[in-house]
Formats: sequence, structure tokens, C-alpha cells
Amino acid sequence: MTIGEKFERLLKIMDELREQCPWDRKQTIASLRPLTIEELYELADAVVEEDWKAIGEELGDLLLHIAFYTRLAREQGQFDMAVVIDGICEKLISRHPHIYGDVTVKDEEEVKQNWEKLKMKEGKTSVLAGVPNSLPAIVKAWRMQEKAKKVGFEWENKADVWKKVVEEMDELQDAEKAGEQAHIEEEFGDLLFSLVNYARFIGVDPELALEKTNRKFRERFMRMEATALASQRNLADMTLQEMDEIWNSIKKQDV
Repeated sequence: MTIGEKFERLLKIMDELREQCPWDRKQTIASLRPLTIEELYELADAVVEEDWKAIGEELGDLLLHIAFYTRLAREQGQFDMAVVIDGICEKLISRHPHIYGDVTVKDEEEVKQNWEKLKMKEGKTSVLAGVPNSLPAIVKAWRMQEKAKKVGFEWENKADVWKKVVEEMDELQDAEKAGEQAHIEEEFGDLLFSLVNYARFIGVDPELALEKTNRKFRERFMRMEATALASQRNLADMTLQEMDEIWNSIKKQDV
């Protein structure tokens, strides 16, 4: 069975489910939205774990959602899968003139810059227009900075970016001394934004880095709980120094 035939099989199954399954018949684009977001996060988890088997399974789940949305659109007389596929094919061709046209580029950065210029010609009013409002804040900061970079709005070197980080830390401390909570929040946000910027300059994905730290903290904290329980103790009844001793012991085990 060819890839095309397998894809047709998926669409046929989707049609059958929509027509015969009570749950599938009930769904709308609104009811599917939170489920799609959940599936995307499950894929993101699999990517962090580098679990290729899970990645394949989650991609299949997302492909099903694409088929589902397209089926719903067809029912509303909006578009079908052929339109979806043709649309992305035409977009990829038009935005890669260095492959399908006579444009020459020297590196990846020129490709990105050309991409944004082409999007603006297509009617976008801002290079930031394509950044979804519902993205997690750190991811959104990263994407906005990346897009601003494509039109030349970028620091020249990482040393200048780090100076900005230090400047924002000083401003946060000043805001704390002033005791104005709204200003403290604003300066803390500025500090996070500048740290995301610095992360780009040192080649670190800040969202992924923070997620890995979250998982490391979770795993070590649960081991600390287990260690305390093994000695018939509860963390809530221990001093901070006692917990620190267990924590540092666990950290040494991970080295």
C-alpha cells in the first residue's frame, strides 16, 4: 500500500467515524481545540524525552486531528483536504524562490529574511502578526525576537545582550526597593524577556531548557521525599538544613 493509499484509508476511516460514532458525530471545531492542544503538548513531551516511538504515535494523533478539522470544514462547505494540501504546497513553493525560482541566498539567515519579506507581500501588516497570542509566554518572546531579527532589529553581539540583562536586574532591584508591585512585575517581565534574548545568542532554547530543569527538579524532589519516607520522616517536619543535606546528597549521585 502506497503512502497515498494509506492517507486515503485514514480519510475513509475519519468519514466512517464521523457518520457512525456518537462521540465523533458530536464534535465541533470548538470542542476539538482543547484536545488538539493536548495532543500537541504530548508530542512536545515525547520530543523532550527523545522518544521516537512516542513521537511517531503523537504525530499520528495530530494527523487524525487534521483529518477531523478538514472533514468538519467539508461539511460546512468551506474546503476539503485537497485544498489544504494544495495550499501548503503552493505556499512552500512561493516562499522558497531560492529553490523554485531564480533567487540566490548565501545562508539560513537570508532564507529567513526572504520568508518574512514574502509574507509581508502577501498582505501581512507586521512581521509579528504570525505569532499566536495563545503561545506560552517564553515561546512567544523567542518567536517575536526571532521575527524582529529577520528585519534587522537585533543586538550586534551577546556581550551587549548580557549588559541589557544586568541592566534589567538592576531595575528590578530598584523596583523592589520602591515597593510598587505593578512596577516590580513589569521589570521582572523585562528581565525574563532579556534572558530569552540572551538564550538565543548562546544557542539555547529557553523553553526546552526550563522544561528540562523542571523535570530535573521534580525527579530530585520526589527522590528527596522517598529518602525521608524511608527513614520514617516527613519533609514538612524537617528543617531546611536537613532537607538541604538530602538534596545535596541526591545531586552528588547525579554527577
